[in-house]
Amino acid sequence: MKSLSNYWASLCLALVMQGGRALALPRILNLGPQEQQRDHWYSVRAVGEGSGRVIEAMVYGEIGYFGITAEQFVRDLREIDDGVSRIVVSFATIGGDLMDGIAIHNALKDLGERCEGRIVGACYSAGTVAVCGAHRVTMAENGLFMIHNPNIDWLQGVESAELRAYADLLDKTLELIVTCYRNRLLSVSDEELRSMIAATTWMTAAEAQAAGFVDEVLSGVTIKAAVANVKVLNRYQNAPPEAAALVSNDLPDDPAQEPTPEPDPAPDPDPAPEPEPEPDPVILAEQITTECAAAGLSNMASVLIKASGLASAAAVQQHLVRAKAIKALCVVARMPDEAGQLIKDGLNEEQARVKLFDKLVANSDKIQIDNKPPLPENLPAPTAKAVDPGVIYASRKPKAS
Repeated sequence: MKSLSNYWASLCLALVMQGGRALALPRILNLGPQEQQRDHWYSVRAVGEGSGRVIEAMVYGEIGYFGITAEQFVRDLREIDDGVSRIVVSFATIGGDLMDGIAIHNALKDLGERCEGRIVGACYSAGTVAVCGAHRVTMAENGLFMIHNPNIDWLQGVESAELRAYADLLDKTLELIVTCYRNRLLSVSDEELRSMIAATTWMTAAEAQAAGFVDEVLSGVTIKAAVANVKVLNRYQNAPPEAAALVSNDLPDDPAQEPTPEPDPAPDPDPAPEPEPEPDPVILAEQITTECAAAGLSNMASVLIKASGLASAAAVQQHLVRAKAIKALCVVARMPDEAGQLIKDGLNEEQARVKLFDKLVANSDKIQIDNKPPLPENLPAPTAKAVDPGVIYASRKPKAS
Protein backbone atom coordinates (compact mmCIF):
# COMPACT_ATOMS: atom_id res chain seq x y z
CA MET A 1 0.00 0.00 0.00
CA LYS A 2 1.26 3.48 -0.87
CA SER A 3 -1.06 5.25 1.56
CA LEU A 4 1.61 6.45 3.99
CA SER A 5 3.71 7.94 1.19
CA ASN A 6 0.61 9.85 0.07
CA TYR A 7 0.16 11.02 3.65
CA TRP A 8 3.67 12.45 3.91
CA ALA A 9 3.44 13.95 0.44
CA SER A 10 0.35 15.86 1.56
CA LEU A 11 2.10 17.12 4.67
CA CYS A 12 4.88 18.58 2.55
CA LEU A 13 2.40 21.24 1.42
CA ALA A 14 3.04 22.94 4.76
CA LEU A 15 6.83 23.20 4.43
CA VAL A 16 9.06 26.19 3.53
CA MET A 17 6.60 28.89 2.51
CA GLN A 18 6.84 32.70 2.48
CA GLY A 19 10.44 33.80 1.93
CA GLY A 20 12.11 30.55 2.89
CA ARG A 21 10.63 30.42 6.41
CA ALA A 22 9.41 27.02 7.51
CA LEU A 23 5.89 26.92 8.90
CA ALA A 24 5.06 24.69 11.83
CA LEU A 25 3.28 21.57 10.60
CA PRO A 26 -0.39 22.30 11.28
CA ARG A 27 -2.99 19.74 12.25
CA ILE A 28 -5.66 20.21 9.61
CA LEU A 29 -8.99 18.95 10.88
CA ASN A 30 -12.45 20.08 12.01
CA LEU A 31 -14.02 23.43 12.72
CA GLY A 32 -14.30 24.92 16.20
CA PRO A 33 -12.41 24.58 19.50
CA GLN A 34 -9.98 21.83 20.40
CA GLU A 35 -12.05 19.00 21.83
CA GLN A 36 -11.00 15.47 20.97
CA GLN A 37 -12.91 12.22 20.96
CA ARG A 38 -10.42 10.58 23.27
CA ASP A 39 -12.36 7.39 24.00
CA HIS A 40 -12.34 4.93 21.16
CA TRP A 41 -12.65 1.32 20.12
CA TYR A 42 -10.20 0.03 17.58
CA SER A 43 -9.48 -3.47 16.35
CA VAL A 44 -8.46 -5.34 13.21
CA ARG A 45 -9.14 -9.08 13.20
CA ALA A 46 -9.85 -11.99 10.86
CA VAL A 47 -13.05 -14.03 11.25
CA GLY A 48 -13.76 -17.38 9.60
CA GLU A 49 -11.64 -19.70 7.53
CA GLY A 50 -11.04 -20.46 3.86
CA SER A 51 -13.38 -18.80 1.39
CA GLY A 52 -15.51 -17.53 4.29
CA ARG A 53 -12.65 -15.58 5.89
CA VAL A 54 -13.47 -11.90 6.50
CA ILE A 55 -11.20 -9.20 7.91
CA GLU A 56 -13.16 -6.90 10.20
CA ALA A 57 -11.80 -3.53 11.31
CA MET A 58 -13.47 -1.14 13.76
CA VAL A 59 -12.54 2.55 13.65
CA TYR A 60 -14.63 3.91 16.51
CA GLY A 61 -13.03 7.15 17.61
CA GLU A 62 -11.11 10.18 16.45
CA ILE A 63 -8.83 9.72 13.46
CA GLY A 64 -5.25 10.86 13.92
CA TYR A 65 -2.87 11.57 16.78
CA PHE A 66 -5.53 11.62 19.52
CA GLY A 67 -7.13 8.36 18.44
CA ILE A 68 -6.52 5.99 15.52
CA THR A 69 -3.64 6.92 13.22
CA ALA A 70 -3.34 5.92 9.59
CA GLU A 71 0.07 4.37 10.28
CA GLN A 72 -1.42 2.13 12.98
CA PHE A 73 -4.38 1.15 10.79
CA VAL A 74 -2.30 0.33 7.70
CA ARG A 75 0.27 -1.63 9.71
CA ASP A 76 -2.34 -3.76 11.52
CA LEU A 77 -4.31 -4.40 8.33
CA ARG A 78 -1.21 -5.40 6.39
CA GLU A 79 -0.23 -7.96 9.06
CA ILE A 80 -3.36 -10.10 8.55
CA ASP A 81 -4.39 -9.30 4.97
CA ASP A 82 -3.89 -12.33 2.72
CA GLY A 83 -4.77 -10.42 -0.46
CA VAL A 84 -8.01 -12.31 -1.15
CA SER A 85 -10.23 -12.05 1.94
CA ARG A 86 -13.20 -9.69 2.02
CA ILE A 87 -12.54 -6.64 4.23
CA VAL A 88 -15.23 -4.72 6.16
CA VAL A 89 -14.16 -1.49 7.90
CA SER A 90 -16.77 -0.05 10.30
CA PHE A 91 -16.65 3.68 11.09
CA ALA A 92 -18.10 5.63 14.01
CA THR A 93 -16.05 8.79 14.22
CA ILE A 94 -16.32 12.56 14.62
CA GLY A 95 -13.40 12.95 12.22
CA GLY A 96 -9.98 14.25 13.16
CA ASP A 97 -6.72 14.72 11.30
CA LEU A 98 -7.46 15.23 7.59
CA MET A 99 -4.14 13.81 6.39
CA ASP A 100 -4.68 10.60 8.37
CA GLY A 101 -8.17 10.42 6.88
CA ILE A 102 -6.75 10.76 3.36
CA ALA A 103 -4.14 8.08 4.08
CA ILE A 104 -6.85 5.66 5.29
CA HIS A 105 -8.91 6.58 2.20
CA ASN A 106 -5.99 5.60 -0.05
CA ALA A 107 -5.40 2.38 1.90
CA LEU A 108 -9.04 1.31 1.41
CA LYS A 109 -8.96 2.31 -2.25
CA ASP A 110 -5.88 0.12 -2.81
CA LEU A 111 -7.90 -2.90 -1.61
CA GLY A 112 -10.24 -2.67 -4.61
CA GLU A 113 -13.49 -4.60 -4.78
CA ARG A 114 -12.73 -6.58 -1.62
CA CYS A 115 -13.34 -3.57 0.62
CA GLU A 116 -16.64 -2.42 2.16
CA GLY A 117 -16.83 0.71 4.31
CA ARG A 118 -19.66 0.48 6.83
CA ILE A 119 -20.94 3.56 8.69
CA VAL A 120 -22.44 2.36 11.97
CA GLY A 121 -23.14 5.70 13.64
CA ALA A 122 -21.65 9.17 13.37
CA CYS A 123 -19.29 9.70 10.44
CA TYR A 124 -18.07 13.27 10.26
CA SER A 125 -15.35 15.26 8.53
CA ALA A 126 -12.13 13.25 8.05
CA GLY A 127 -14.15 10.08 8.71
CA THR A 128 -16.23 10.70 5.57
CA VAL A 129 -13.04 11.26 3.58
CA ALA A 130 -11.67 7.93 4.83
CA VAL A 131 -14.79 5.81 4.21
CA CYS A 132 -15.18 7.13 0.65
CA GLY A 133 -12.05 5.20 -0.30
CA ALA A 134 -13.95 1.90 0.02
CA HIS A 135 -15.26 0.20 -3.13
CA ARG A 136 -18.70 -0.09 -1.52
CA VAL A 137 -20.16 2.02 1.32
CA THR A 138 -23.12 0.99 3.49
CA MET A 139 -24.70 2.96 6.33
CA ALA A 140 -27.01 2.25 9.27
CA GLU A 141 -30.40 3.86 8.71
CA ASN A 142 -30.03 5.91 11.92
CA GLY A 143 -26.47 7.04 11.21
CA LEU A 144 -25.38 10.59 10.38
CA PHE A 145 -22.96 11.84 7.70
CA MET A 146 -21.34 15.30 7.78
CA ILE A 147 -18.98 17.09 5.36
CA HIS A 148 -17.36 20.50 5.79
CA ASN A 149 -14.32 22.68 5.08
CA PRO A 150 -10.91 21.85 6.61
CA ASN A 151 -9.46 24.09 9.30
CA ILE A 152 -6.34 24.40 11.43
CA ASP A 153 -6.56 23.94 15.19
CA TRP A 154 -3.34 25.77 16.05
CA LEU A 155 -2.65 29.37 15.05
CA GLN A 156 -1.05 30.96 18.13
CA GLY A 157 1.71 33.52 17.55
CA VAL A 158 1.26 33.52 13.77
CA GLU A 159 2.15 36.55 11.67
CA SER A 160 0.06 37.82 8.75
CA ALA A 161 2.36 36.38 6.08
CA GLU A 162 2.10 32.97 7.70
CA LEU A 163 -1.69 33.30 7.89
CA ARG A 164 -1.80 33.89 4.13
CA ALA A 165 0.36 30.84 3.60
CA TYR A 166 -1.92 28.76 5.83
CA ALA A 167 -4.93 29.98 3.85
CA ASP A 168 -3.29 28.76 0.65
CA LEU A 169 -2.62 25.43 2.35
CA LEU A 170 -6.27 25.09 3.35
CA ASP A 171 -7.34 25.80 -0.23
CA LYS A 172 -5.07 22.99 -1.43
CA THR A 173 -6.40 20.55 1.17
CA LEU A 174 -9.96 21.38 0.14
CA GLU A 175 -9.05 20.15 -3.34
CA LEU A 176 -7.79 16.91 -1.76
CA ILE A 177 -11.15 16.48 0.01
CA VAL A 178 -13.09 17.03 -3.23
CA THR A 179 -10.87 14.49 -5.01
CA CYS A 180 -11.54 11.89 -2.30
CA TYR A 181 -15.30 12.40 -2.46
CA ARG A 182 -15.16 12.11 -6.25
CA ASN A 183 -13.97 8.53 -5.78
CA ARG A 184 -17.68 7.85 -5.28
CA LEU A 185 -20.21 8.03 -8.13
CA LEU A 186 -21.87 11.15 -6.74
CA SER A 187 -25.17 12.40 -8.08
CA VAL A 188 -24.29 16.04 -7.31
CA SER A 189 -22.26 18.35 -9.53
CA ASP A 190 -18.84 19.67 -8.57
CA GLU A 191 -20.36 23.07 -7.79
CA GLU A 192 -23.05 21.52 -5.58
CA LEU A 193 -20.46 19.40 -3.78
CA ARG A 194 -18.31 22.42 -2.97
CA SER A 195 -21.37 24.33 -1.74
CA MET A 196 -22.30 21.41 0.54
CA ILE A 197 -18.76 21.32 1.96
CA ALA A 198 -18.69 25.08 2.55
CA ALA A 199 -22.09 25.03 4.28
CA THR A 200 -21.21 22.17 6.69
CA THR A 201 -23.87 19.74 5.45
CA TRP A 202 -25.41 17.08 7.70
CA MET A 203 -27.04 14.12 5.97
CA THR A 204 -29.17 11.23 7.13
CA ALA A 205 -28.45 7.81 5.66
CA ALA A 206 -31.14 8.30 3.01
CA GLU A 207 -29.79 11.73 2.06
CA ALA A 208 -26.21 10.44 1.87
CA GLN A 209 -27.40 7.62 -0.38
CA ALA A 210 -29.31 10.04 -2.61
CA ALA A 211 -26.17 12.16 -3.02
CA GLY A 212 -24.11 9.09 -3.91
CA PHE A 213 -21.85 8.92 -0.85
CA VAL A 214 -23.55 5.69 0.27
CA ASP A 215 -24.49 2.64 -1.83
CA GLU A 216 -26.94 0.98 0.56
CA VAL A 217 -28.82 1.88 3.75
CA LEU A 218 -28.84 -0.98 6.25
CA SER A 219 -32.39 -1.26 7.58
CA GLY A 220 -32.92 -2.67 11.04
CA VAL A 221 -29.31 -2.05 12.13
CA THR A 222 -29.36 -0.36 15.54
CA ILE A 223 -26.31 1.57 16.69
CA LYS A 224 -25.42 1.80 20.36
CA ALA A 225 -23.17 4.52 21.75
CA ALA A 226 -21.04 4.84 18.63
CA VAL A 227 -19.02 7.84 19.90
CA ALA A 228 -17.82 9.04 23.28
CA ASN A 229 -19.78 11.30 25.63
CA VAL A 230 -17.72 14.44 24.94
CA LYS A 231 -18.72 17.99 24.00
CA VAL A 232 -17.82 17.75 20.35
CA LEU A 233 -20.85 19.24 18.61
CA ASN A 234 -20.00 22.88 19.33
CA ARG A 235 -17.09 22.52 16.91
CA TYR A 236 -19.55 22.12 14.02
CA GLN A 237 -22.00 24.48 12.37
CA ASN A 238 -25.73 23.73 12.16
CA ALA A 239 -25.52 20.49 14.18
CA PRO A 240 -28.98 18.81 14.10
CA PRO A 241 -30.64 17.07 17.09
CA GLU A 242 -29.79 13.68 15.58
CA ALA A 243 -26.11 14.44 16.08
CA ALA A 244 -26.63 15.08 19.78
CA ALA A 245 -28.46 11.77 20.10
CA LEU A 246 -25.44 9.93 18.72
CA VAL A 247 -23.09 11.32 21.39
CA SER A 248 -25.46 11.07 24.37
CA ASN A 249 -24.30 7.67 25.68
CA ASP A 250 -21.05 6.45 27.19
CA LEU A 251 -18.94 3.80 25.57
CA PRO A 252 -18.23 0.58 27.46
CA ASP A 253 -14.56 -0.07 28.15
CA ASP A 254 -14.46 -2.80 25.52
CA PRO A 255 -17.28 -4.00 23.24
CA ALA A 256 -16.15 -7.58 23.88
CA GLN A 257 -16.57 -7.07 27.65
CA GLU A 258 -20.18 -5.89 27.71
CA PRO A 259 -22.14 -7.62 30.45
CA THR A 260 -23.99 -10.70 29.30
CA PRO A 261 -27.66 -10.74 30.36
CA GLU A 262 -28.77 -13.56 32.59
CA PRO A 263 -30.57 -16.24 30.59
CA ASP A 264 -34.26 -16.78 31.19
CA PRO A 265 -35.15 -19.92 33.13
CA ALA A 266 -35.62 -22.89 30.86
CA PRO A 267 -39.31 -23.68 30.21
CA ASP A 268 -40.74 -27.05 30.93
CA PRO A 269 -39.85 -29.43 28.14
CA ASP A 270 -42.64 -29.92 25.63
CA PRO A 271 -43.57 -33.41 24.57
CA ALA A 272 -41.62 -34.61 21.55
CA PRO A 273 -43.41 -33.61 18.33
CA GLU A 274 -44.68 -36.18 15.97
CA PRO A 275 -42.14 -36.90 13.20
CA GLU A 276 -43.02 -35.15 9.96
CA PRO A 277 -43.79 -37.39 7.00
CA GLU A 278 -41.04 -37.82 4.44
CA PRO A 279 -41.42 -35.29 1.59
CA ASP A 280 -42.56 -36.61 -1.76
CA PRO A 281 -39.82 -35.64 -4.28
CA VAL A 282 -42.28 -35.78 -7.17
CA ILE A 283 -44.59 -33.25 -5.52
CA LEU A 284 -41.68 -30.97 -4.60
CA ALA A 285 -40.28 -31.10 -8.14
CA GLU A 286 -43.72 -30.27 -9.52
CA GLN A 287 -43.96 -27.33 -7.10
CA ILE A 288 -40.61 -25.94 -8.28
CA THR A 289 -41.56 -26.34 -11.93
CA THR A 290 -44.94 -24.63 -11.47
CA GLU A 291 -43.63 -21.68 -9.47
CA CYS A 292 -40.65 -21.16 -11.78
CA ALA A 293 -42.97 -21.00 -14.77
CA ALA A 294 -45.20 -18.46 -13.01
CA ALA A 295 -42.16 -16.30 -12.15
CA GLY A 296 -40.70 -16.43 -15.66
CA LEU A 297 -37.88 -18.73 -14.56
CA SER A 298 -38.82 -21.92 -16.38
CA ASN A 299 -35.23 -22.56 -17.43
CA MET A 300 -34.16 -22.47 -13.77
CA ALA A 301 -36.38 -25.32 -12.56
CA SER A 302 -33.71 -28.00 -12.99
CA VAL A 303 -31.12 -25.75 -11.33
CA LEU A 304 -33.31 -25.25 -8.26
CA ILE A 305 -34.20 -28.94 -8.08
CA LYS A 306 -30.52 -29.80 -7.97
CA ALA A 307 -29.68 -27.00 -5.50
CA SER A 308 -32.45 -27.92 -3.05
CA GLY A 309 -31.92 -31.66 -3.44
CA LEU A 310 -35.70 -31.91 -2.88
CA ALA A 311 -34.74 -32.46 0.76
CA SER A 312 -37.81 -30.77 2.23
CA ALA A 313 -40.59 -28.33 1.48
CA ALA A 314 -38.71 -25.66 3.48
CA ALA A 315 -35.53 -26.14 1.42
CA VAL A 316 -37.50 -25.93 -1.82
CA GLN A 317 -39.27 -22.76 -0.68
CA GLN A 318 -35.97 -21.17 0.40
CA HIS A 319 -34.45 -21.62 -3.06
CA LEU A 320 -37.60 -20.39 -4.79
CA VAL A 321 -37.66 -17.23 -2.68
CA ARG A 322 -33.96 -16.64 -3.44
CA ALA A 323 -34.45 -17.10 -7.20
CA LYS A 324 -37.46 -14.77 -7.33
CA ALA A 325 -35.62 -12.08 -5.36
CA ILE A 326 -32.63 -12.23 -7.70
CA LYS A 327 -34.92 -12.07 -10.74
CA ALA A 328 -36.60 -8.96 -9.28
CA LEU A 329 -33.21 -7.30 -8.65
CA CYS A 330 -32.12 -7.95 -12.23
CA VAL A 331 -35.34 -6.47 -13.59
CA VAL A 332 -34.87 -3.32 -11.49
CA ALA A 333 -31.26 -3.05 -12.68
CA ARG A 334 -32.45 -3.51 -16.29
CA MET A 335 -30.28 -6.58 -16.66
CA PRO A 336 -32.85 -9.44 -16.67
CA ASP A 337 -30.50 -11.71 -18.63
CA GLU A 338 -28.11 -11.82 -15.66
CA ALA A 339 -30.64 -13.60 -13.41
CA GLY A 340 -29.96 -17.10 -14.70
CA GLN A 341 -26.22 -17.01 -14.08
CA LEU A 342 -26.58 -15.42 -10.63
CA ILE A 343 -29.06 -18.13 -9.61
CA LYS A 344 -26.81 -20.88 -11.00
CA ASP A 345 -23.89 -19.47 -9.01
CA GLY A 346 -25.89 -19.98 -5.82
CA LEU A 347 -25.69 -16.33 -4.79
CA ASN A 348 -28.02 -14.92 -2.18
CA GLU A 349 -29.90 -11.66 -2.64
CA GLU A 350 -27.20 -9.47 -1.10
CA GLN A 351 -24.40 -11.09 -3.13
CA ALA A 352 -26.43 -10.69 -6.31
CA ARG A 353 -27.01 -7.02 -5.48
CA VAL A 354 -23.25 -6.46 -5.20
CA LYS A 355 -22.59 -8.23 -8.52
CA LEU A 356 -25.22 -6.14 -10.29
CA PHE A 357 -23.84 -2.95 -8.73
CA ASP A 358 -20.35 -3.78 -10.01
CA LYS A 359 -21.69 -4.40 -13.51
CA LEU A 360 -23.56 -1.10 -13.48
CA VAL A 361 -20.40 0.71 -12.41
CA ALA A 362 -18.34 -1.06 -15.09
CA ASN A 363 -20.86 -0.02 -17.76
CA SER A 364 -21.25 3.54 -16.50
CA ASP A 365 -18.72 4.88 -19.02
CA LYS A 366 -20.96 3.65 -21.83
CA ILE A 367 -23.86 5.88 -20.81
CA GLN A 368 -24.33 8.86 -23.12
CA ILE A 369 -25.59 11.94 -21.31
CA ASP A 370 -27.22 14.68 -23.40
CA ASN A 371 -27.23 17.97 -21.49
CA LYS A 372 -28.78 20.00 -24.30
CA PRO A 373 -32.14 21.56 -23.38
CA PRO A 374 -35.16 19.91 -25.04
CA LEU A 375 -36.67 21.67 -28.02
CA PRO A 376 -40.11 23.23 -27.49
CA GLU A 377 -43.01 21.32 -28.95
CA ASN A 378 -45.27 22.57 -31.79
CA LEU A 379 -42.65 24.80 -33.39
CA PRO A 380 -44.19 27.13 -36.04
CA ALA A 381 -43.46 26.29 -39.65
CA PRO A 382 -40.69 28.46 -41.19
CA THR A 383 -42.06 31.37 -43.23
CA ALA A 384 -38.87 32.53 -44.95
CA LYS A 385 -37.42 30.65 -47.90
CA ALA A 386 -34.19 28.84 -47.05
CA VAL A 387 -31.04 30.44 -48.45
CA ASP A 388 -29.29 28.49 -51.23
CA PRO A 389 -25.49 28.62 -50.59
CA GLY A 390 -24.83 27.88 -54.31
CA VAL A 391 -26.66 31.02 -55.41
CA ILE A 392 -24.63 33.18 -53.01
CA TYR A 393 -21.34 31.66 -54.19
CA ALA A 394 -22.27 32.16 -57.86
CA SER A 395 -23.12 35.84 -57.28
CA ARG A 396 -19.82 36.49 -55.52
CA LYS A 397 -17.60 34.80 -58.12
CA PRO A 398 -17.95 37.46 -60.94
CA LYS A 399 -17.40 40.28 -58.43
CA ALA A 400 -14.22 38.69 -57.19
CA SER A 401 -12.84 38.23 -60.71
